[in-house]
Amino acid sequence: MPRMTTEHPKNAKKSLSTFIKSLKHFRFVFFIALLFTVASSILRLLSPKILGEMTNSAISSLSSTGSIDFSPIKTFAIQLIFIYAVMSVLGYFEHFLLSRATAKYTEKLRNDIMAKITRLPISYFDTHKFGDTISILNNDVDTLWDSLTEGLAQVITNTTTIVGSLVMMFIISPLLALTALAVVPLSTFFVGKIAKRAQKYFVSQRKTLGELNAHIEEDYSGQLIIKSNSHEKASIAEFEKTNEKLYIESWKSRFLSSLAFPIVHFFTNLGYVIVCIFGGSMVLDGRLLIGNIQAFFQYLSRFNQPLSNLSEIVATFQQTLAASERVFNFLAEPEDVPDKEESKKVEKVKGAIEFHDVSFSYDKKKPVIKHFSAKIEPGMKVAIVGPTGAGKTTLVNLLMRFYDPDSGYITIDGIPTSEMKRSDVRALFGMVLQDTWLFSGTIKENLSYGKTSASMQEIKESAEAAGINHLIESMKGGYNAKISEDSDNVSAGEKQLLTIARALLENPPMMILDEATSNVDTRAEQKIQEAFEKLTNGRTSFVIAHRLSTVRNADLILVVKEGNIIEQGNHKELLKKKGFYAELYNSQFSEE
Repeated sequence: MPRMTTEHPKNAKKSLSTFIKSLKHFRFVFFIALLFTVASSILRLLSPKILGEMTNSAISSLSSTGSIDFSPIKTFAIQLIFIYAVMSVLGYFEHFLLSRATAKYTEKLRNDIMAKITRLPISYFDTHKFGDTISILNNDVDTLWDSLTEGLAQVITNTTTIVGSLVMMFIISPLLALTALAVVPLSTFFVGKIAKRAQKYFVSQRKTLGELNAHIEEDYSGQLIIKSNSHEKASIAEFEKTNEKLYIESWKSRFLSSLAFPIVHFFTNLGYVIVCIFGGSMVLDGRLLIGNIQAFFQYLSRFNQPLSNLSEIVATFQQTLAASERVFNFLAEPEDVPDKEESKKVEKVKGAIEFHDVSFSYDKKKPVIKHFSAKIEPGMKVAIVGPTGAGKTTLVNLLMRFYDPDSGYITIDGIPTSEMKRSDVRALFGMVLQDTWLFSGTIKENLSYGKTSASMQEIKESAEAAGINHLIESMKGGYNAKISEDSDNVSAGEKQLLTIARALLENPPMMILDEATSNVDTRAEQKIQEAFEKLTNGRTSFVIAHRLSTVRNADLILVVKEGNIIEQGNHKELLKKKGFYAELYNSQFSEE
């Protein structure tokens, strides 16, 4: 599995550019929302000036007449009320538009990720952890949501406030403004240094969170194996190690990014002290009105406030950058090679399959299948046997076009599978696997998964043929009985029979049975074998078997070892040869 860097994004500029481009369908809405944000920020900048004029008016009337003239003060108060009302309206529409657009954007992003998953080759799932992908789908998309709903508006507001406050400070007193700005470069320098150190921990934190999710998923689904092997302590120790790593990265990233606040706060207070000294002397000398110095301090506070929030802005930006890189790197993962535009299709399936000198390796270094050739006649039941890692399941992966051969080709009724659409190839086969897959829902929904248009009569007939109808009808709710999320309310043998019934209902032209009886007892195996006979009757079928007793009736047995067919024939013929198959069969027979 490719490892993410723990220092910096590989290409932060490209990730940010891709993130911005992904917003193109929502640019107008974001533009209007941010326009409201800017307008609200500008209006907010007018209030200190008006309050300062109110103070100047009161002091001026008090010094000239000995009493305060409230007429101009009332006018200023009405102006303030109007400004605050308009700000509230603008704020309402800004949040409404941002929330709605961001929700739509993240909905689209999650749809894109799910669609991407369906387009990824099987090799991706063989080399990437489930938890890491889930982390991208949930945590990273949520981070982008937060950045758009809160972070973007905050950046625009702070930028407008900084620029507007600076302009107003220079209008009131250029000398005081330059004095206040003297400490900003020092503050920016130290904050920038800290941000660089914090960035690597934010990126590493994202990667470790994915690893932690993967570990949780694996442990949760594998509790039976963990407990049966007394592996609890080792599993907990491994989890604690990853969790400890996440703890260190989390507190370091947060601590370093939060250091910006006390640094900015120190320089901000230093600026206040300097302005207070110079401003006070200017008021005493008559060079500045007291209302203006009052307004200046408010603008200085608003100028410094975004700088004080710089730690949060930096942290948000860093998290956004790390999350967007993971999301868009995932969306850029190589997909299955597109099907040929002028693809061929088997119209009337006979079931003749031939492997023509097929070679294949997963990593291009260690061959799994080497110069494999075999000819299967229509309607034949073909068993593929051999030791673990011999290449049995790989043959099925190639046949279903989950992978394509490195050399050679496979034909179905004379048509190379490489010239057919993948979906058309896979539609020719039904599959019953060792790892039975049932989803949370009713038995009826599970059985009709491959044929949603099936009638209740058809569903019952398929269940009857699989020998599972009696059990279903004895359950509370019958065909409407719910299968739990983990399918733990049905046994392994019952799960297998349900998947066989599903395959029977779908009625595919050909069948693949992959180690389908390896996880059940002898009695359940017998029932499954009976269902298999009905499932494979008249169909070209491939049976990958660990228990050789299940393939004695096969028309053809292919004995695979180290990627080569070393023997082939029926059960009796292979036993007479007293070769590798006979050795495997006799060893299993003696064990049983």
